Amino acid sequence: MCTGKCAKCIGASLYPLAFCCIVANLLLFFPNFQLDYVQDTSKLTPEVLYLGGIFGGGIMMFLSIAFAGVGVLGSAYCLIVSSLGLVNGPMCQTGNANWSRPFYMDPDKLELTDRSYLFHPEIWDRECKQPKDIIVFNVVLFALLIGFSGIELVLCLLQMINGLFGCICGTCGKRSSGPV
Repeated sequence: MCTGKCAKCIGASLYPLAFCCIVANLLLFFPNFQLDYVQDTSKLTPEVLYLGGIFGGGIMMFLSIAFAGVGVLGSAYCLIVSSLGLVNGPMCQTGNANWSRPFYMDPDKLELTDRSYLFHPEIWDRECKQPKDIIVFNVVLFALLIGFSGIELVLCLLQMINGLFGCICGTCGKRSSGPV
């Protein structure tokens, strides 16, 4: 059996087996299909409570795709938070010596004529006195975070799809036409 067929067979077997392990472990909480025992776990076998079927036989089998999924969530979170940081502007000391976010635009009070501070660099030093050049600092770093997390998002999505198809369909490979 070639490695591609073997990987396909293993991958196609792992997911149903992982599902069966989870279901079996859950059923162990209900001996004889009765709800009485789950309320008093002292009447259950300790190994049922160790959740070996759920974690070991179930969840651990999904980890390669799950970690890529966690990467998708993490990169999407970074992308959203960084975008908000860029749009809302930095916290800085304003002309009246108070610390605030002078460029923050409240979505409830936003009008169509309002423009972002990003398009008006001439007001940056006038509105933010300290720290020096905080707006450029924030814009550059938040823009980098947006770019990096966007790339991470795409790569994690590709890894998740690749892992799923790799487990289900197996690996790609050419057969050699003769001896090497």
